[in-house]
Amino acid sequence: MVIFFILTNESLKGRILNMAEKAKSSSKAKSLLEKLVPVLLVLSIVLAFAVGMLWQKISSLEKGSTDTTQKAAVQGSPKAAPNGKLSSDQAAKIPKVSDSDHIRGSKDAKVFLIEYSDFECPFCKKFHPTAQQIFNDYKGQVAWVYRHFPLDTLHSKARTEAEASECAKDQGGNDAFWKFIDKIYEVTPSNNGLALTDLPKFATQQGLNGTKLQACIDSGKYKEFVENQYQGGITAGVTGTPANFIVNSKGDVWLFPGAVSVDSLKTTIDEALK
Repeated sequence: MVIFFILTNESLKGRILNMAEKAKSSSKAKSLLEKLVPVLLVLSIVLAFAVGMLWQKISSLEKGSTDTTQKAAVQGSPKAAPNGKLSSDQAAKIPKVSDSDHIRGSKDAKVFLIEYSDFECPFCKKFHPTAQQIFNDYKGQVAWVYRHFPLDTLHSKARTEAEASECAKDQGGNDAFWKFIDKIYEVTPSNNGLALTDLPKFATQQGLNGTKLQACIDSGKYKEFVENQYQGGITAGVTGTPANFIVNSKGDVWLFPGAVSVDSLKTTIDEALK
């Protein structure tokens, strides 16, 4: 009986010690959990913030920093009056339209729409149909002048595409140039989304020799020409694209930076034609 009691007592003692140990462990776990909760809460907030910043960065990159480009176009271009008109000193800095320019329309038109543009700029893609509409609506009165202004830091492919358009002109003349750039703006997703390997294909589609176009690009034949147009834009005060100038026969110049609307352009063109 005594032996049974001792055994039972020892068993009970073991259970009690085991329960005490579990309670102690539970208490420690609870204490540890209480300490960890604030830390985990802070970490979750930091993680949420980091994810939010990453999402914002990715969104910005997907848009190709278009906001930055637009800001540069507005802030970096020459200062103009509220109606966009430049002073005579500022107007004089814009290179005159010459035979080396790509002109859609008559060289004797009363008004020129001079566009400094980048093939991979999303705002330029948006503006291209606007300029086409202006040209069509004012046929014979307004001529469209296209000049290269590749933003290398944003769009590394734009300069090569600009040279490709010159190579298209080299084969097919002025009409081939305009057809080629119409095609690029039609298909490019912007922001370096166009595959440069497609450029010869575009040439072939309009009856040009794609192999010769690629050879022309590789030769660097028009690197200097594109750079000269870019530097002309710098002289004019352009830093963003599209940078658009309305120039009339009197020498008056109006500045329209960015993808402006048809109505905005028409208001000024009507004034320029008077």
